[in-house]
Amino acid sequence: MRHRTYAAIVKAVKAGTIKEPFTVKDLRNGGLGIPDGTCGTFPHKHALGNPDSQSELFERVAPGKFRCVRPFRYGL
Repeated sequence: MRHRTYAAIVKAVKAGTIKEPFTVKDLRNGGLGIPDGTCGTFPHKHALGNPDSQSELFERVAPGKFRCVRPFRYGL
């Protein structure tokens, strides 16, 4: 899968392991198997309106807080 990190986050949100809006700290403590460096950058890098035109997977709802864009992408 192209976005393994995204898939892990979506799975955790659907299972209720991570509550939205979530923070980078929530991702690190969520037991998702995501490397710490990825946790710290992934939501920011893939937020709506990101300057690098990366895939837009998350909505920034407050400073440092995110929720997944609905509907979930990539067949998740």
